Amino acid sequence: MNGGEGAGGAGYAVGTVARLAKVTVRTLHHYDEIGLLNPRGRTRAGYRRYDEGDLNRLQRILFYRELGFPLEEIAAILDDGSVSPSEHLRRQHRLLTDRIARLQELAAAVEHAMEAEKMGIQLTPEEKFEVFGDSYREEWETEAEQRWGSTGAWAESQRRTGGYDKADWERIKAEGDALNARLVEAFTAGEPADGGPATGLAEEHRQQITGNFYECGHEMHCCLAEMYVADPRFTAVYEQLAPGLARWLHDAILANAARRTGGQA
Repeated sequence: MNGGEGAGGAGYAVGTVARLAKVTVRTLHHYDEIGLLNPRGRTRAGYRRYDEGDLNRLQRILFYRELGFPLEEIAAILDDGSVSPSEHLRRQHRLLTDRIARLQELAAAVEHAMEAEKMGIQLTPEEKFEVFGDSYREEWETEAEQRWGSTGAWAESQRRTGGYDKADWERIKAEGDALNARLVEAFTAGEPADGGPATGLAEEHRQQITGNFYECGHEMHCCLAEMYVADPRFTAVYEQLAPGLARWLHDAILANAARRTGGQA
């Protein structure tokens, strides 16, 4: 950026900074008033002028605000003279990595919610959190119903799962976790997606759905496979288990369908 903005003095006017940072002028005034971001320059008329160092500090402030840090803590972090700019960047990278990991955990919980479909689960709220983890959200059940509520698979799954108790859901989750472990083992061992071990696991995946929820033919299974690579929430679940696993499972499911139906799935 060019630091000059006319004869009023070098630097950026508060309105320009607000536009660049996508914040309000009032926010910048507040940061100045509390000492979080005091612009280093003033025009002869007393108007604020921000230089490159001020913009760099504002960028760090907004980053920590996005992560939910209170303003007082942000001030303490930025005013710590023992922390260099490069250390700030490393800290930001670590915080972002932690946030990504947390989002992946949430995506895993969505996978449990949606793949099991959460239809007619006869569990108390406490039991739901116990079985599916503390990332469980009641609204996922509503989303699943809105997405699949008009399908025959939904009706069948609702009928079957309506009688499931906590022990049933614990068994289903354990079966799914065990299968996922074998998928990771085969994938990391370098098994080709169209080979016997991979397609055998894909068939077991299909049979688990059929056995626990609804009749999952090969055509429907292939549709699910497409969702595993098209829906970021499903992709994240498998990528968390092993990078590249989502695409590998997708390919294994399609290869299994082709092998068992003669390419008619």
